[in-house]
Amino acid sequence: MNNNHESTSRWRLDWPTSAGGRIARGQLKSCPEDFQVDEDLQGVPAEASPEDIAGDGEHLYLRLRKTGDNTEFVARELASLAGCRSFDVGFCGLKDRHAVTSQWFSLYRPGKASEDSEFIASVAERWQVLSAFRSSRKLRRGDHQGNHFVIVLRDVVGTHADIDEALARLKEQGAPNYFGPQRFGHGGGNLDQAAAMDPSAMDSRSRSGGRGRKGKNRAGREASKNVLYFSAARSWLFNEVLAHRVSEGSWLTAMDGEPGFSEADSVPTGPLWGDGGTVAEGVQGELERQVVEQAPDLVRVFSTTRMKPERRALAVLPGELVWHWQDDGSLRLEFSLAPGQYATTLLNDVFELEDMSLGRHNKQQG
Repeated sequence: MNNNHESTSRWRLDWPTSAGGRIARGQLKSCPEDFQVDEDLQGVPAEASPEDIAGDGEHLYLRLRKTGDNTEFVARELASLAGCRSFDVGFCGLKDRHAVTSQWFSLYRPGKASEDSEFIASVAERWQVLSAFRSSRKLRRGDHQGNHFVIVLRDVVGTHADIDEALARLKEQGAPNYFGPQRFGHGGGNLDQAAAMDPSAMDSRSRSGGRGRKGKNRAGREASKNVLYFSAARSWLFNEVLAHRVSEGSWLTAMDGEPGFSEADSVPTGPLWGDGGTVAEGVQGELERQVVEQAPDLVRVFSTTRMKPERRALAVLPGELVWHWQDDGSLRLEFSLAPGQYATTLLNDVFELEDMSLGRHNKQQG
């Protein structure tokens, strides 16, 4: 995936790297097996065999291995197989379609424990069922401990010694924790929509836009789009603040005014904008407001949202990063990331990535 979007966009969509530039390029997702993700669910019973289901509760947890299906599609299909509402299927986060992923889902099946084996057998006709157990609570976003990645980059162009040195630096200090450009739409289209939004749209929970099911469905679609545009605006403002910190070399150092600062354990953070802007104070709060105020069209979106300001780590730090060259042009990497952190963000700090799955997707859509 090339991060250099067309110059006609009014929005910056490519931000500075930790070392001032990318030193290599490579192909990502040449095949699904080149991008493997294994979700780590904290507190899973030691024995979670789908043949001998442990635990009790109204929710059946399933760990599935899937290829070619995104998370939301699988959730809808599971709801259909289980005869439950889509809302009754829970998951921790979205996983890529063009990958081999193992992921947990929960299904609300009260009083049906005796039917679990039969149901699991029907699921196994579609996806490999790796584990299963019962729990008293539904899975929700961010419930997992993190994700483990095994990624192979193909047709890598760059000096091996320079790449090895850059990866060693990533292992030690991490990379700037940017949101990826796909969040902002083609050429920043989601940001254009955010800038044109009526700020009150995020508070119009009771305005259905019409009576009856069609009106409610239309209102639901509009609300979903508003949330998408709002999230894009919030993410872009965070990226701009982080980019400023990267450019001035302060992204790894807590500043005066850092919320929750502790000498013993402090991770520098940046703002997820909300009502009142930022909770940072002092020098850091002033810097964040100065950067964000350069995008008044997006700041206006937050004027009536009642959205609480939040914080996000400025660095994405991989756990247990290891790599080796399979051949001269193929590089295999393994690492773990916390929830809400992205493998492409980490790799983009070193490599100009060409996402080969985009070509396959376009052919399927054509």
